[in-house]
Amino acid sequence: MTTFITVNKLDFSWPDGDRVFDGLDAVFSEGRTALIGDNGTGKSTLLRLITGNLTPDSGGVTVSGIVAHLPQELPLRLEDTVADLLGITAKRSALEAIESGDVDEDHFAVIGEDWDFLDRSRLTLDELGLEHVGLDRTVATLSGGESMLVGLAGRLILRPDVLLLDEPSNNLDGAARERLYEAVSRFPGTLLVVSHDRMLLERVDAVAELYEGRIRTFEGNYTVYEQAIAVEQEAARRAVREAKADMRLQKRELIEAHTRLARRERYGRKAFAEKREPKIIMNARKRAAQTSGAKYRIAKEDDLADAEERLASAETEVRDDDAISVDLPDTSVGTHRDIAVIDGLREGGLYGEGIDLHVRGPERIGLTGDNGSGKTTLLRAVAEAARVPHGFLTQRLEFLDEEASVLDNVRSRAPDADPMLLRTRLARFLLRGEAVFHRVGTLSGGERLRVALAAVLSARPAPHLLLLDEPTNNLDMTSTRQVQQALASYRGALIVVSHDEAFLEGLGLTRRIRLERGKGIAVD
Repeated sequence: MTTFITVNKLDFSWPDGDRVFDGLDAVFSEGRTALIGDNGTGKSTLLRLITGNLTPDSGGVTVSGIVAHLPQELPLRLEDTVADLLGITAKRSALEAIESGDVDEDHFAVIGEDWDFLDRSRLTLDELGLEHVGLDRTVATLSGGESMLVGLAGRLILRPDVLLLDEPSNNLDGAARERLYEAVSRFPGTLLVVSHDRMLLERVDAVAELYEGRIRTFEGNYTVYEQAIAVEQEAARRAVREAKADMRLQKRELIEAHTRLARRERYGRKAFAEKREPKIIMNARKRAAQTSGAKYRIAKEDDLADAEERLASAETEVRDDDAISVDLPDTSVGTHRDIAVIDGLREGGLYGEGIDLHVRGPERIGLTGDNGSGKTTLLRAVAEAARVPHGFLTQRLEFLDEEASVLDNVRSRAPDADPMLLRTRLARFLLRGEAVFHRVGTLSGGERLRVALAAVLSARPAPHLLLLDEPTNNLDMTSTRQVQQALASYRGALIVVSHDEAFLEGLGLTRRIRLERGKGIAVD
């Protein structure tokens, strides 16, 4: 059976009146499609509309076959078991009752035709690298990444025709991401995935872009999509240049037309005053000149209006490609300066026989490893051992005051700094105008991270060591690119924990460190 999702003239608004979709149309066919777009464009909302968890104001969604949806945040209770997450607890209880001799028809009704559910559950868990996870383990004993993989397994054992995944690789370490990629590659039906994970986006068959309330689909992976957009944008910028040139030409010609008409009018007045010809003839020529002059002037004004309209239309096709570019000379450190020195860090056996780490000069270190290998703990240890001023951006950015404004958060790190200097710094982080007075708690993930970077990098004294713990979690592709741009200007030592290989590759790392659980540093 061919599976598909059809979105037809979909309208949806939140109860407060905030409109998300206005006449949205889209079709998602068999294969793997990535749904991309900046944070706040409505990607997760669209998935919930497809599943029926939200009801559109008008229009509709048609889905063929069985649908399974893995949201960003699983509804978890610490006492829930793996079997609960898989959705097989009732079937398991019914099977145990039947095997013990209870032939109540209700037990058979619960199982239906799905007699191999246990084997499929175990096989699916194993394929996702969860061989060590038993069905009776509780959520309290699982890591965030393990819980997400168990949730994915629960959807896969349903054997859905349509699978919706919302940021499935968040909180997954490198090994778990690879297993996710394999599961995505094996899925036989229609798969629609919302993600900012570049490695996952390279494994799809099509990219559907949600931009300015409309969806366009590009055949191919994310690289193909980027190339198509680059070609479009170059053509759009060329059209703007040509439209600007034409508008300048039309302005010059209009000025010249006014000059010629004024000259002709002066000549006519002089001839009339000198009575070179009979009055009746001169009046007729005057009326004819005024008529033709008015037509010429109106034609030129119309030409200019058309040129302005073409320019406005061309400019709408050029995307806002704001880039972060900041000069941070105060963060520079000498090549041989000791930044942080750690000798024999153990942390209760987490690192085996211990870790020695020496950070020197403006190193750019990528810190990777499986969940639970101690990456965040090592970052904290480096912060404590730092011999220079440092800034530490944790995953949740707890140091930001959610109730305070953007400007006040930055000012708290540099209370003696000139407010206009801080506003200039914020503008370079794309936080301009009234945005600096917005409450931090109302900002998107990308905006909050830019505020945090601006605050830390504006501190006095300036940080010579910057520690970042999973900075791109929940960021869209635009925000991730902007964070890379900001970090490119940083001149101090940098240590970044991330599972996002594409992000790490764009930072110009000088060294990589990989941690293994219970062993410490595996590669240095």
